[in-house]
Amino acid sequence: GASLNGASLNGASLRRASLRRASLDDASLDDASLDGASLNGASLNGASLDGASLDDASLNGASLIACSWCGANIDGAILSPAALGGPGHILCALTDAEWETIKKGRSQ
Repeated sequence: GASLNGASLNGASLRRASLRRASLDDASLDDASLDGASLNGASLNGASLDGASLDDASLNGASLIACSWCGANIDGAILSPAALGGPGHILCALTDAEWETIKKGRSQ
């Protein structure tokens, strides 16, 4: 439940961090490592995750409106967002399969 709105966490190592229900709106997480992190129910609206690594991260119920993911690695990530897209949403450099996973969500 931490409030990290607008935080600059570029390149930070947040592997296996517990960020459940955290507010990371407009945070900059470019090139950060969030491998295995729990972001369940987190708010990442307007956040920048360009080049970030989210391998095996859990984003169940996360809000990802207007989030930038260019070049992000989401291998094994659990994505079942509560809110995705909206004006200004940027999602690029993903395969068709990765995009479908994000749109539909998935569970283990």
